[in-house]
Amino acid sequence: MPTTPEMSMDMTTVGDTGLLDTLQHEVAVFARRAEQTRLGGVGQVRNSMDRAAYLLLNRLDKEGPMGVKALAASMGIDSSTVTRQVAPLVDTGLVKRTSHPEDGRAVVLQLSPRGQSRLEEVRSSRRQLMAELTQDWAPEEREAFCSLLTRFNHALSARQASQGMPSAEPTPAS
Repeated sequence: MPTTPEMSMDMTTVGDTGLLDTLQHEVAVFARRAEQTRLGGVGQVRNSMDRAAYLLLNRLDKEGPMGVKALAASMGIDSSTVTRQVAPLVDTGLVKRTSHPEDGRAVVLQLSPRGQSRLEEVRSSRRQLMAELTQDWAPEEREAFCSLLTRFNHALSARQASQGMPSAEPTPAS
C-alpha cells in the first residue's frame, strides 16, 4: 500500500489501535478533500451543484415525487432542513411543486425536466471524475471500495439513528 504525506503509519505493521488511528485520520482527510473539491466532477459542471442539492435531486429521481415529510424521512433529515434546501431548487426550476394525485390539498415535490437534465450533467461529470481518480484500479478494487464505503455509510447512518440524531446525509437507500 503506497503511503501519502497524510498517512503517518504503515497499516500492515501496527496493531488494532494504530489501524483505527490511521482509519480515522484517512476518513478525516477524505472529508476535508471532498469538501474542498466537492468531488464535483470535471469540466464546466465541476463545482456547479452543492452536495445538498445533488442529494435531494438524486433522491427525487430515484424515488419519484413525494412530500417534504416523506423526503425528509427518506433522507434522514428534518423537514425544516428539506424545506430550506428545496426552496432554491424550486426557484431555479430544478424541482417543481405539484398537487398530490390522491389529495389535491397536499403538495409533492418532483424533479422537473430541467432538474433531470441538470442532474444527469452533474452525474456524468462526477462519473468522469471517479473514473479518473480510480483509473489505475482493477475493477475488483473499485467494487471493493464501493462496497466498503457503502457499508461504512450504512454504519454511520445506523449509529446516528440509534442515537436519535438527524443524519446529515441520506440513509442507505440513496
